[in-house]
Amino acid sequence: MTEVHWNRMTAAELGTAAKEDAIVLLPVASTEQHGPHLATGVDTFLASEACTRTAQLVVKKRPIVVAPTLWAGLAEHHMAFGGTFTLSITTYHALLRDLCKSIGRAGFNKILIVNGHGGNIAALAALTTDLTLELDMPIATTEIYTLAHESGEYKKILEDQPGVHHACEAETSMMMAAFGDCVRSDKISKAFGPSTLATNAALKTWKSFKEMTPSGVRGDARKASAEKGEKLLEIATTLLAEKLIAGEPWV
Repeated sequence: MTEVHWNRMTAAELGTAAKEDAIVLLPVASTEQHGPHLATGVDTFLASEACTRTAQLVVKKRPIVVAPTLWAGLAEHHMAFGGTFTLSITTYHALLRDLCKSIGRAGFNKILIVNGHGGNIAALAALTTDLTLELDMPIATTEIYTLAHESGEYKKILEDQPGVHHACEAETSMMMAAFGDCVRSDKISKAFGPSTLATNAALKTWKSFKEMTPSGVRGDARKASAEKGEKLLEIATTLLAEKLIAGEPWV
């Protein structure tokens, strides 16, 4: 199998990939609480796994490399639970700028930031403009599960929710499928919370996640299974791979 991981390739091999106009996936995630039953690395593990699976599909058609995952993000809303790292927006901007700049200096021109953490979404939407202008490169972003949500395929698999929430049926299922040793099965009976949160008010203030769900879970992990998790991962990665093989978003 063709190697796709940046940190498992030599500098010369990466140089060859750059000359072949390889896509670089930069997974970005978070290290934060995920309820009573999941390890704090959920977003990082799943972002890495999704990018690896995607790249293994894409590399059959065109060159692609997966950069090391940025394991910290914007997670202030989870800090009250403990076990969480968070960055300021200025630090996050600087990190992304320097990482993307390094990728560009290695000769690559196509960078897709693949996000696996909800708290990063708003920042990435804003920062993509700044990064593109600062680096004079077409920096692109996506969320791991966006295409799967849009397709409606997740609704056919999940019982309690239409898509991915937090430490929920979906995330727990994917962790069972790919990182079962990070799931505390004896704690799943306590791993549930509201599936919907009041976030659409016209006038908004910041709230800790703990105010909205004391368990740290949004959704119901009691309905999770490894079989569901494998299907969820396959759908998300296949849909993203199809887009990249077709040349999106740079065509």
